[in-house]
Amino acid sequence: MTSMQNTVSKAFLSTGIPGLDNILGGGLTKERLYLLEGDPGAGKTTMALQFLVEGVRQGESVLYITLAENDVELRAVAESHGFSMEGVTIHEVIPEESILDPDEQYTVLHPSEVELSETNNRILEVIEKLNPARVVLDSLSELQLLSGNALRYRRHVLALKQYFAKRSCTALLLDDKTAIGGDQQVRSIAHGVISLQSRASEYGAERRVVRILKYRGIAFRRGPHDYSIVTGGIVVYPRLVAAESRELVKRAQMSSGLPAFDALLGGGVEEGSSTLISGPPGTGKSSLAMQFVKAATVQGNRAALFLFEESFNTLLNRSDGIGTDLRTPYDAGLLTVHQIDPSELSPGEFTHAVCAAADAGAKVIVIDSLNGYMNAMPEAGFLTTHLHEVLTYLGQRGVVTFIIGVQAGMVGVMTTGADVSYMADNVLILRYFEARGAVEKAISVFKKRGSAHETTLRQFRITSGGIEVGRVLGDFQGVLTGVPTLVRSEGKNDEPHHDPD
Repeated sequence: MTSMQNTVSKAFLSTGIPGLDNILGGGLTKERLYLLEGDPGAGKTTMALQFLVEGVRQGESVLYITLAENDVELRAVAESHGFSMEGVTIHEVIPEESILDPDEQYTVLHPSEVELSETNNRILEVIEKLNPARVVLDSLSELQLLSGNALRYRRHVLALKQYFAKRSCTALLLDDKTAIGGDQQVRSIAHGVISLQSRASEYGAERRVVRILKYRGIAFRRGPHDYSIVTGGIVVYPRLVAAESRELVKRAQMSSGLPAFDALLGGGVEEGSSTLISGPPGTGKSSLAMQFVKAATVQGNRAALFLFEESFNTLLNRSDGIGTDLRTPYDAGLLTVHQIDPSELSPGEFTHAVCAAADAGAKVIVIDSLNGYMNAMPEAGFLTTHLHEVLTYLGQRGVVTFIIGVQAGMVGVMTTGADVSYMADNVLILRYFEARGAVEKAISVFKKRGSAHETTLRQFRITSGGIEVGRVLGDFQGVLTGVPTLVRSEGKNDEPHHDPD
């Protein structure tokens, strides 16, 4: 049954994968032919099944034509993801086992001349019978081999394209790229080309990336986008472009709940700002961030933690030891915790999780730590780009973000694995220093964009009663070097001032 092909370029069909629809600019234009290519194991069959299952959900007639996998294998894939195959017709066009019999071998004609014609007839026969709105043809490698040469293969695909168009059918052709030199032929014919790629990692899971190589007439989202194959199908994480949602909003300050610390900060930290808390191990960086989490949840606001290194159980017990109650907001649903496994995470998946937390209403987000985030990145050269987009997105939504940066070394000059301090709105520095035969801690604000702040160094302590931001360390010079000297001041004796403990 032929009909006029759809002439509207923005009459879209959903692929059944929200993230893929997003990067496609809305979905697939109806009644066009598309190429889905990728190496074996990239997830083409899973994506194709999601495309057809979505069609059934929309009340459409759908058809899966397989030239390689049989019905049992395809249904097993669907069952592993929990897909209902009710309404999905699977038509096998697979050589009969009789071809293994030597008496059945062709002697006058080349096998491709006979088998291509038979395959084509079987495909057209089932399409004429079902008149589907969505068709998946798996796979083109078989057709290419049967065609025998590039010209015949191209003409055959062109004929299929016209055939599907006249029947108001949206066709998805799968190519496993095992044949030689055929991909460019179909790329030039297809209305759109979706490429699934897998990048090997030196450690941990490989990184899966989807690219839209071609899509006629549509302003799609270019570049690589991470995706993963999970139980339930393929999940695509569109690359974040924070500039698409910029807005101008006046932000208030958020208090830490500690008057002395707020005074050091010039009143608190601004909503929508990002703060880098930097210092050597054990100085209290995470505890300082948890103080803001506690202050936010006490006021009924939501918070989210992304932990790369320390387990949440350890964090809970440690917070209990210093009087920072995280259990109550966690039990109340105000605090959500994401335990990140760096070796199994892609940058796009992490970005998606952080942005989803902000969209769910989190007002404070803690990324602990920057070093763990770097380890989760297959290519560290793009760390600052990814992080910049995340921080910009969170800032536009008024989220107060804290990034923990662990510095190498204990005293003196210390560095982190990446310099992101220029991107953060605020930078807090924690330091060890030696004084009176003991190791002390100091805190200072090195940078703050939202308001004026103290430029002093203050004593910093963590006790069983909580965090204490003490007096200005005016009696010492060279605290940042780790070995300060006592400063003689008029009206003061030579002995260092002792805080009453």
